[in-house]
Amino acid sequence: MPIHTLCLATIWLTGCATGASDVVSLRACPPVVKFCGEFQVRAAEELALLPEGSAIVEMLSDYAVMREQARGCIR
Repeated sequence: MPIHTLCLATIWLTGCATGASDVVSLRACPPVVKFCGEFQVRAAEELALLPEGSAIVEMLSDYAVMREQARGCIR
């Protein structure tokens, strides 16, 4: 059996799994890094200097959501 056929068969069979892959009891919560107030002020000042519509602003917004989700996971 050619290797690519074996790979495809493996992919197809794993798609048939009936159990949940995100079992809550097995989930590991990522650490939430704490930033001191001075560092947060500096970051806010630097963020204000970015042009409107900056990709970095959008990425930081996503990062804020992930941090909140990690906090919820820890609770």
